[in-house]
Amino acid sequence: MDRRSFCKTAGALGVVAGTAGCLGVLGTPGAEGTILGPPDQDLSEASFPSYGDEMPDFTVPDPIRDEEISTAQFEGERAVLWTSFYTNCPDGVCPALILRLRRGQEAAAEAGYGDQVAFLPTTFDPERDTAETLREYAGQQGVDLDAGNWHFLRPETYERAQEIHDEHFGLNIEKTPADDIENLEYRFPHYGLIILVNKRGIIERAYPRGPKTDIERLVDDLERVATA
Repeated sequence: MDRRSFCKTAGALGVVAGTAGCLGVLGTPGAEGTILGPPDQDLSEASFPSYGDEMPDFTVPDPIRDEEISTAQFEGERAVLWTSFYTNCPDGVCPALILRLRRGQEAAAEAGYGDQVAFLPTTFDPERDTAETLREYAGQQGVDLDAGNWHFLRPETYERAQEIHDEHFGLNIEKTPADDIENLEYRFPHYGLIILVNKRGIIERAYPRGPKTDIERLVDDLERVATA
């Protein structure tokens, strides 16, 4: 049984002893293995992993750097900021997500902890988001690919992208026709989720309204987690 299922069961049974790390059961300042205290909004019932959960472990190619990237490889070394996106996003959601990760990258470089963080935006549209497209997108969005801490992750197939987002993040990724947008065959309804993970591989924050998340707050959370 995973931490989240155990905590829900413990809470339902009124169990107190032996449930360290279960947010809302013990009333402790923070979940086991975390640096930040509990978030303002309790997301423990959400479909996606959140505060105190382990970051899902999966491996996806970084086509620009031509290497396989595992979320687990950063444990013990770097905090992680993750989101999902696609470059053909017509409504501004994805650029807003990438902007927040980029501001995190800039802040880390300015404050000297760039080697303690990793940025892992994952596309759910690998059919169109090729290495060349992602490289061009990085330039458009002001991402520093030479910093060594940014990886555009591209699942091998659309089906693999669906699998990752559904099984690991509870996000249902489905193509929908884009008949109302010129030169765009299909689009996606998407979720705007950003996840901050500490060096132990434990989620510190899930920002479900990522495109509207206050940038200064996100950057502050990232610095506190990365430099702890």
